[in-house]
Amino acid sequence: MKRPDYLTEEAIKEFIRSALAEDIGEGDHSTLATIPSNKISKAKLFVKADGIIAGVELAEKIFKEIDPSLQITFFKKDAEMMTKGDIAFEVHGIAQSILSGERLVLNCMQRMSGIATYTHRLSKLIEGTGAQLMDTRKTTPNFRLMEKWAVVIGGGRNHRFALYDMIMLKDNHIDVAGGITAAVTNAVKYLKEKNKKLKIEVETRNLNEVKEALATHTVDVIMLDNMGLDEMREAVKLINGKCKSEASGGITESTLRSVAECGVDYISMGALTHSAKSLDLSLKIIE
Repeated sequence: MKRPDYLTEEAIKEFIRSALAEDIGEGDHSTLATIPSNKISKAKLFVKADGIIAGVELAEKIFKEIDPSLQITFFKKDAEMMTKGDIAFEVHGIAQSILSGERLVLNCMQRMSGIATYTHRLSKLIEGTGAQLMDTRKTTPNFRLMEKWAVVIGGGRNHRFALYDMIMLKDNHIDVAGGITAAVTNAVKYLKEKNKKLKIEVETRNLNEVKEALATHTVDVIMLDNMGLDEMREAVKLINGKCKSEASGGITESTLRSVAECGVDYISMGALTHSAKSLDLSLKIIE
């Protein structure tokens, strides 16, 4: 599985160091006070719920950041199915290092596995329609990197990563700018002045706005926001492949298939990251 462009080694390392500083601070005093520094142990990551495992590669990087001498044996890879009772990996080495990394590894893997599992389940619901499931920016501050990574592991597609990598003109931008035409014109001018090549997406709320967005001959993606199924089908006919179409707003698990069958290219759901339930995992020292 190809790693998304935003997942640079530098970005991952920066996240790990920040998270370890938050969790360990001046020191893991519970471990330092009770475990001899030369004690060697082995721990196993036990799977306690069925789903898609995510965060295995990250777990290795966390442990190696704490202690490069730790040895990890993997039995599961990211994106593989896991069943309650499985062992995902074993980590062997200095006990203090294992215990200091335990909580960060579990927090990341439980959250990421929950998102990957939910994304996988919803993606299965729209198989064969041609639509692709996408995430949004409705992510946890300072954890977006991992949440969006988990969506990809689960078989979904990332929308823009942040505000800087795409022009996305939503209702507030459009209303303040004075309409879709004015907003798009301003965006094109801005990109030219800044010598930037970014895709432009426009949110539309009705068929008239879809027509206006198409009339600019500039938009890469038209978002169909909170439209009913009939209106959405009509919008897809109007767009007719001139640009990509994205359904968004108020889409649930029960309506997802019907929306996909309208012919849209993408379906974005904030629920992938803000409503997925973490999966239960446990790291246990085996003596």
